[in-house]
Amino acid sequence: MSIYDQDVQTGISSCFMQMLDEKDIYEKVFELFPYPLQIFSVDGTARMINNAALEMMGIKSRESHIGRYNAFEDPIVIKLGVVDKIREVLTGKTVHLTDFTAPYDDMMRYFDVKERNLKAINSDITCFPLFNADGRVEYFAAVFFFKNIYTGKEEIGRAKLYIKSHWKEPFDADKTAKAACLSKSHFIKLFKKHAGVTPYEYYINYKISKLKEVLLDTNLTIAQAFTECNMNYNGHSARLFKKKVGVSPSQYRKTSKQN
Repeated sequence: MSIYDQDVQTGISSCFMQMLDEKDIYEKVFELFPYPLQIFSVDGTARMINNAALEMMGIKSRESHIGRYNAFEDPIVIKLGVVDKIREVLTGKTVHLTDFTAPYDDMMRYFDVKERNLKAINSDITCFPLFNADGRVEYFAAVFFFKNIYTGKEEIGRAKLYIKSHWKEPFDADKTAKAACLSKSHFIKLFKKHAGVTPYEYYINYKISKLKEVLLDTNLTIAQAFTECNMNYNGHSARLFKKKVGVSPSQYRKTSKQN
């Protein structure tokens, strides 16, 4: 960290510590802060939350959150494996969490939040320590920079487009989820809900549909048609084709040619 960064962090820390001691300053400055903001004690318990955070997260009331929510015991934080990362703020470091995606179903399951037609909230989070007069970390703050609020359909559309653009490549759930801007586990669950099939099944179905098109080119052998689609022509792929289409590749070509 540069001297400039240290000075800025010290200044911000000092400002917030004063704000914690002065109720009037807290009410004026804390609520006017333009980004969702929370302040926690060193054990992770929420001590303050501004209106911007309440609104964006859908939390019903301060009373249901302050003194009850603990950042280190949050099931979503634990599931995403960032508890230890957040704890680094207690050593005096500023911690940045990038693309923190919280499924809204999980938020409703674990916390007192409003029922909304949302699938996930994606944000970057910066946590920084607040030092007391003795230079010890007494609190830490978390500022949320919300990037996307997902309703579901838009993200699945991006995933489908990615699959259609990369159908010749081996299926990669991680890359497809990233294209949808969702965590892998949430993406798979959400895709099945909206598309009716898993992402892999959708990929296979699309790949078979493209293979059917290529098989219509009689200048290619069946094996060459499979190769053109980056598939090996063997017993497994032939059985897969028959399972999806209802006939073997050769029967499909013959029937299509007759029609």
